[in-house]
Amino acid sequence: MIDDNLDEVRRQLAELKTEHRDLDDVISRVSDEAPFDQLRLQRLKKRKLHLKDEIARLENALIPDIIA
Repeated sequence: MIDDNLDEVRRQLAELKTEHRDLDDVISRVSDEAPFDQLRLQRLKKRKLHLKDEIARLENALIPDIIA
């Protein structure tokens, strides 16, 4: 049961990292366009930041709590 949960967290983590990496490419292309859409670029960056936060949350869920 716990292993299934960890596998699910790892799967979600992989998906989020892929989407985060893909957003890098999209942001690069949008910013290279001659008259680039500032609002679209801002939304993409906000989504990327949200993904980064979710990735950090899931990575922390994979690390066991150790009482020092």
